[in-house]
Amino acid sequence: MAPLIIFCGDPLGPRRADPHFTGEVRAARELGLRVALLDHDALLAGDAAAAVAGVPRGAGAAWYRGWMVPSGRYARLAGALADRGVTLLTGAEDYRRAHELPGWYGTFSALTPRGVWLPAEPGRAPSAAELAAATAPLGGGPAVVKDYVKSRKHEWHEACYVPDLADTARTAAVVARLVELQGAFLAGGVVVRAFERFSAAGEARVWWVDGVPVLTTAHPDSPGLRPDPATEAVAPCVAALGCRFVTTDLALREDGVWRVVEVGDGQVSDLPRDTDPRPLLRALAGARPRPAAARQQPHSPSSGAVSGSAGS
Repeated sequence: MAPLIIFCGDPLGPRRADPHFTGEVRAARELGLRVALLDHDALLAGDAAAAVAGVPRGAGAAWYRGWMVPSGRYARLAGALADRGVTLLTGAEDYRRAHELPGWYGTFSALTPRGVWLPAEPGRAPSAAELAAATAPLGGGPAVVKDYVKSRKHEWHEACYVPDLADTARTAAVVARLVELQGAFLAGGVVVRAFERFSAAGEARVWWVDGVPVLTTAHPDSPGLRPDPATEAVAPCVAALGCRFVTTDLALREDGVWRVVEVGDGQVSDLPRDTDPRPLLRALAGARPRPAAARQQPHSPSSGAVSGSAGS
């Protein structure tokens, strides 16, 4: 039996799908797949049991396809579903590893811009001294800042881009603004990454299911740009990460080298609206639970300030 696919329900009408996912839900039903709806607002509010009340009991293996969920809330989601006899094919540890940069960075370090990170709580930015010590391995120069999951790239000069890490006051100001704007939604902490210049071709999002690239789309932020990336070097890293459903955002650096800009959990990665979801849904439908002995246990870096070197 194909896995159940759990989509977000519409906050204004929980018996229907969230409008953002209507196309995927329709395509899934046309393919004969089982579909259920989840109350995302209840999940974020901490009531995982209420969030999954509409998911059929005993439904077996399942995927989630919906809005982003903090890693802690995802663990509660997995637990609440397990109580109903439903098993997410992406477990809580795998979700965190793919969703948050510290989980995937070590595996992709040769293919992605160098980065360091520091844990931080919402509303409490690291000090200038802490940032200077953490970013020293990057050796100065321009950088971008984000939290463990998202950036504020639409506030580029205010809360994302640092012209030179040697300017510790400016670095601290940009990080502080990032933390302020993220508010309660700050995920994990602060990430600082070396800035690399990419071509104007745009980013491609590659969707992987069980280590196989099943779909390549534009990035949702630039739907009109559709580069055709080389993925041969990426595939071994995806396999080593050990997560069943992930996305990799790739961009062509100005020197002609494809780089992994971000990795994400595929369940919460956005699909451009004009994309036919059926190839992805068919791949998800073909996935089956794996025996515990077959699950990979990749190395996870520590959660403190960490740096890594990237090859080019």
